[in-house]
Amino acid sequence: MNPDESRLEYPFGDELPALGRTLEVAPGVRWLRMPLPFALNHINLWLLRDRDVESGREGWALIDCGIADDKTRAAWEQVFASELQGLPVLRVIVTHMHPDHIGLAHWLTERFGVRLWISATDFGAARLASQSTTGFGGDSAAAFFASHGLNDPDSVAKVRQRSNYYAGMVPQVPARFRRMMDGNVLRIGAHDWTCHAGYGHAPEHISLYCPEFGILVSGDMVLPRISTNVSVLDLEPEADPLPLYLDSIARMRALPAGTLVLPSHGKPFRGLHERIGQLVAHHDERFDAVLTACAREPQTAASLLPVLFHRRLDLHQTTFAMGEAIAHLNALWYRGQLRRERGADGVYRFVPA
Repeated sequence: MNPDESRLEYPFGDELPALGRTLEVAPGVRWLRMPLPFALNHINLWLLRDRDVESGREGWALIDCGIADDKTRAAWEQVFASELQGLPVLRVIVTHMHPDHIGLAHWLTERFGVRLWISATDFGAARLASQSTTGFGGDSAAAFFASHGLNDPDSVAKVRQRSNYYAGMVPQVPARFRRMMDGNVLRIGAHDWTCHAGYGHAPEHISLYCPEFGILVSGDMVLPRISTNVSVLDLEPEADPLPLYLDSIARMRALPAGTLVLPSHGKPFRGLHERIGQLVAHHDERFDAVLTACAREPQTAASLLPVLFHRRLDLHQTTFAMGEAIAHLNALWYRGQLRRERGADGVYRFVPA
């Protein structure tokens, strides 16, 4: 456990739900985990006891879905067979449009004949991404990363080959949805859950807070072990997402310090205010490291990877790391602390303003 983690409280210790099974974290709130084929090898999903207000039927609301692959479908089949107490799924709630969260939304909503609940922005982004090559793969992504210094032929070729990156994990998005917005209150079963919109990680990420339980389903906005990925992508190359993200988590300080946080990765924890402070400090340190490196000599996002990431990165991790490096550079550029120059080779380099 690293020093930051030691300042958080893990009320369930090292207990984890087995694949296809659940653990209760509060009355009618159950935790399950699905596998991911990456270094970050799991996603946490949540089941909430629910009741349909029109029909009076009892059942469950699902929060997030896992990616669309056979292993995740098989795990869901185990959940349906053993964990739902014979009750149906009444709605599928998705915090945001990333593949591990929305991948099986179409399969789940079709299976149970229910509606997808998601922010309008992320619904539109998911529909677009499942039909295009924007993001972390394809020709556009390869050209974008090359313009920020990741231009060795091997990396360019590998990024270009990932043209099916998103659609491979999200082959279809439901055709219809129910919109969630900041401040909306969802009545799920016998309890109210307030929507908290967050920006920077995804277009319009929705976290859910239940004051009666003192529980925050944080999605990817606040994670206990790792920092949330905040990236600039080829679709919006001049984006400035880091200030949006930092402002979003700062607003979560309005929630009680003792809130039980249910994150998408890692274990449930208490210490929301502490973790927000850690994440702010983490990005402050990164900003300082970028400024120091740029003061020594002009830097590209690619040249900053060893400055910002002190471990060996595979291609999947490198694409996310490039997006994060560009996000830090763009933030400092917009602050007026760095100047961006494009060389004759077409590569952006950043120097002190």
